[in-house]
Amino acid sequence: MGEFHQEAWPDWATEKISIAAPDPAWLNKGLHEVAELKQLLAQYGVVQIEHIGSTSIPGMPAKPIIDVMAKIQSFEEIDCIAEMLEVHRWSYVPPELDGRTYRRFFVRVRNDRRECHLHLMLDKEPRWEKQLQFRDRLREQPKWAQQYAELKVKLAQENQDDREAYTAAKTEFIQRVLGS
Repeated sequence: MGEFHQEAWPDWATEKISIAAPDPAWLNKGLHEVAELKQLLAQYGVVQIEHIGSTSIPGMPAKPIIDVMAKIQSFEEIDCIAEMLEVHRWSYVPPELDGRTYRRFFVRVRNDRRECHLHLMLDKEPRWEKQLQFRDRLREQPKWAQQYAELKVKLAQENQDDREAYTAAKTEFIQRVLGS
């Protein structure tokens, strides 16, 4: 999260990475989040929303955070979207804090812990398809899912205080699964 001072960050921004055992309820929670966000974001032209990340893969251990991505035509109304979502407990993480200019990022928190992430991406963003391909390949290939599960557990132990390092350390495996 860049050059901003950590002391001012909310607790959820620096929580330790912990991987939970697979929870079959995550799939239903993901469906619920998708349905709710479709209603909330429809007025902004959002029609496609997907449950992604490890909680969307049956039997996968994961950080117990539901990741959802939504496709949007532009970021022009992001302030209005942020204002509307704030009423529903979503916190907007501006791009200068998020460090990823290709998306607009929101976090929903309960008891100072992240429970959901929302990644808003533009219609032509290449990461959209890559996210779906990775999810679907792990769903279809149990061997890859098992390897990814083992990697995630190992990396979470090694990087429990550094989300950026944890994410970066998964890149090689993800690229291998995507065939790039």
